[in-house]
Amino acid sequence: MRAFHRIGRIIGGALLLVALAGGASAQDYIVVQSTTSTQNSGLLEHLLPTFQARTGTQVRVVAVGTGQAIKNAQNCDGDVLLVHAKPAEERFVAEGYGVKRFDLMYNDFVIVGPKADAAGVSGMKDAPAALKRIAEANAAFASRGDDSGTHKKELSLWQGSGVDLAAASGSWYRETGSGMGATLNTAAAMNAYTMTDRATWIAHQNKGELDVLVEGDERLFNQYGVILVSAETCPSVKSDLGQAFIDWLLSAEGQAAIAAYKVDGQQLFFPNAEPR
Repeated sequence: MRAFHRIGRIIGGALLLVALAGGASAQDYIVVQSTTSTQNSGLLEHLLPTFQARTGTQVRVVAVGTGQAIKNAQNCDGDVLLVHAKPAEERFVAEGYGVKRFDLMYNDFVIVGPKADAAGVSGMKDAPAALKRIAEANAAFASRGDDSGTHKKELSLWQGSGVDLAAASGSWYRETGSGMGATLNTAAAMNAYTMTDRATWIAHQNKGELDVLVEGDERLFNQYGVILVSAETCPSVKSDLGQAFIDWLLSAEGQAAIAAYKVDGQQLFFPNAEPR
């Protein structure tokens, strides 16, 4: 069964906490605040056992939208932040919550929608223009609406389209307030358009009558970054263990492990850390 179906249950929108092994003491695990895409895609399930075997350090992952992950880290509820909204990540560091931000990997966003494509956007390379066409057709669009990295990117594209989302909210534009997997399920049930990171799309089984319709716009580039939470701001941070995890992700071994992860023969993430 694909990686998406190996994630834990999410009850009532609660945080998803993954412990790779039980019995950890207060010293031999770290908490990583990350995004739903790294979890839903199965990437972390692929990476973490190797790191744990190398170091003996267990990694517990809280998988939420990027906005919530950043808030959690600001509240000192984590040692490492791994998300995908670069401007927000840079503010996190500038405001003293993080030590240093590193590029880690990338993929892209795609706009998916019904194969019938009532809005006629299939094959378009201009994402804002495609969104404007969806709006003009009053075609159902499911948005995460959760301040995630995907939601932030979607809003920036809508801004470029000139569409008034406030006026559309609750009509053809529906905000799920949920993660990417749940939003894809909603879009499949509604036969609606939505925007998703490609990794979650590939790993997601419930595609219904949806297909990738818009891709290839450079504005759909999706960069991920990793940051150690600052012990100066959050004294409880396990800096040595957290930095060891970051160093491994950025190392040749970690980058190769990211590149090696595939679903149905397709590579989901592309490492691009600077050589160390």
